[in-house]
Amino acid sequence: MTAEALSTYTLTVGEVAAAAGVATSAVRFYEQHGVVHAERTSGDQRRFDDSAACRIRVAKVAQRVGLTVREIAGIFDELPRDPQPADWGRVAETLIREAEERTAALRAHLDAMRSGSRLCEL
Repeated sequence: MTAEALSTYTLTVGEVAAAAGVATSAVRFYEQHGVVHAERTSGDQRRFDDSAACRIRVAKVAQRVGLTVREIAGIFDELPRDPQPADWGRVAETLIREAEERTAALRAHLDAMRSGSRLCEL
């Protein structure tokens, strides 16, 4: 790991988990799926940057509106290494648009179910 990476990747799995309100296994899960990224120390320990906990909290919200972890990781791929408020604003716009589209689709399905048609014909 470079000296620069050491200075920005300082948080342990436990610290990220505590800040994000999740178990350490969840941090590892999100890392495996590309939502957060870690660097390894010379002792082979994972270290995360300051945005890791925020990414996980945002991912949890995005999952609640139906996005998959893969979709969330794709959205986060657009974030720079050190996301600024404007970057997070673009993520929020994307998530809001997705949530609104999914909500509209769910409402359409509910309307179809209320239509009196046989469910298997919807």
